[in-house]
Amino acid sequence: MGAIRLLCSIGLTRKLVRKMFMPKTQAGYSLFNISFPNKVGLAAGFDKNAEYLRELECLGFGFVEIGTVTPLPQPGNDKPRVFRLIKDKALINRMGFNNEGVKAVAKRLKDWREKNGWPQAVDRSSITGQRSTLIIGGNIGKNKVTPNEDAWKDYEICFRELHPYVDYFVVNVSSPNTPGLRELQEKGSLQKILSHLQTINAAQTQPKPLLLKIAPDLTIEQIDDVIELALEIKLDGLVAANTTISREGLSPESAERSKETGGLSGKPLQQKSTEIVKYIAEKTKGTIPIMASGGIFTDDDAIEKLSAGASLVQVWTGFIYEGPAIAKKICTTLNKQ
Repeated sequence: MGAIRLLCSIGLTRKLVRKMFMPKTQAGYSLFNISFPNKVGLAAGFDKNAEYLRELECLGFGFVEIGTVTPLPQPGNDKPRVFRLIKDKALINRMGFNNEGVKAVAKRLKDWREKNGWPQAVDRSSITGQRSTLIIGGNIGKNKVTPNEDAWKDYEICFRELHPYVDYFVVNVSSPNTPGLRELQEKGSLQKILSHLQTINAAQTQPKPLLLKIAPDLTIEQIDDVIELALEIKLDGLVAANTTISREGLSPESAERSKETGGLSGKPLQQKSTEIVKYIAEKTKGTIPIMASGGIFTDDDAIEKLSAGASLVQVWTGFIYEGPAIAKKICTTLNKQ
């Protein structure tokens, strides 16, 4: 990313990067009254501090979800904390919400918006010579030291600070790398956090879409609770799914690495996440929009998720294994459909 940043800092080489990696045509897609340039986004956990927005737009992503952002800066878990399971095209990570804190991220987003023509500086040039069309999602979480009973306060802080600068929000209660965080997925805890955010959101001049990111390890009963709550409080959508704590189906070559604690992502998650997307879509008759994440490496993988009922797709581990052309490859096929 440092090398791509260097290339994108020079006008001529930035144009070359865009020519190499941007889809030739952008089949826009409207969701939540937002015009997404395309259906392929980068999931949260990669650009945690909103440092690479220009570069990621040059690589063809229609939207980037920054974060997870917490109220206070935190270093995350001890290194090493990311492990490749190459035979399985998977990763295990236990990053632990490492980020610079919401104040620093909000400042960086504010600067980005002003430089790239939104909301006031319409005439200023961006990476395209016009306004940037990149959609930015804000993934928010709680600090490790915050007790679960006070978690709603952390989510409120992040929501208020980022509200002017992101296009949509995702509440992250499903990472396995913050002790006790997944306990917030229980219906009572979720209701307290999400209802509070919806109340704040409704009071804003321009409310922002609010989504919930769920774990792939939820039982059917827990997913049903999430669906019921989403409909009850008029949640705008769900992100399915986060990393898994399961190690089922890994190859013998990954035996040693699979012992590492953390969330597993990549190809082993593909089928499970597709099943969850399909279940939610069928259960709700398509009334709750879904961003699909988990095991998306190719255009066929993306089509599988969209056919299951997803509206948009997010890549992360696929980006690591497939390289910087992944968005272009997927979009080229989707644009033909």
